[in-house]
Amino acid sequence: MLKIAFAAAVAGSLFAGSVTAADTKPTVVLVHGAFADASSWNGVTKILLKDGYSVVAAANPLRGLKTDAAYISGIVGSIQAPVILVGHSYGGSVISAAANGHGNVKSLVFVAAFAPEVGESAGELAGKFPGGTLASALAKPVPLPTGGSDLYIDQKAFHQQFAHDVPAEDAALMAATQRPIAEAALGEKSGEAAWKTVPSWFVYGDEDKNIPADGLKFMAERANSKGTVVVEGASHVVMTSHPETVAQLIEQASY
Repeated sequence: MLKIAFAAAVAGSLFAGSVTAADTKPTVVLVHGAFADASSWNGVTKILLKDGYSVVAAANPLRGLKTDAAYISGIVGSIQAPVILVGHSYGGSVISAAANGHGNVKSLVFVAAFAPEVGESAGELAGKFPGGTLASALAKPVPLPTGGSDLYIDQKAFHQQFAHDVPAEDAALMAATQRPIAEAALGEKSGEAAWKTVPSWFVYGDEDKNIPADGLKFMAERANSKGTVVVEGASHVVMTSHPETVAQLIEQASY
């Protein structure tokens, strides 16, 4: 029932008529990454709603960087208010592209997320520094009828690889409901990087096994982060295990 309540609250903010320029706080658009879904933001969403923010937890298609960014761009364009665009993991690549051309995007928040330069891919950045173990945790690729494959994390490896600081019971649910990403999306090169012109904030865990902490630090420094929070012991899903910390940073980025 809790998930249903969150979904109803989030869905209500999608109607452009409910968001006006007169609102005192910006709308927060949350973009999940690979092997997750919009429910990964539930803890963050609950806090933001309580604090008076309008929230849209978007369903990232995870089909390809260009098409995913176009989809999120459409959501941003439908909101008649300032927007804080937040991306997790691969969702960071998506928001950095989706923000382009939208003057209402006030800031970007990268949550254990890629912030690619022009011509870089998520896959390339994931392997730029040692320590990532995602490749060995993937299940056998699932062929797509249109060509290529979908990638999943092996459910037996999911807890330790993706969410070691989340209770095992919750991680099992996350593993069972994970959204796959098209393998080609991880190799797709990025275009114009919005973090070069839009103020950006970063938060990540120092025990992230999908994107090594050194890589996340590198991207935060390259983007001239306005504020970087490193959560000791946190996994790749820092927004799920530490929602208060992530929500606080998002709210800082809104001022």
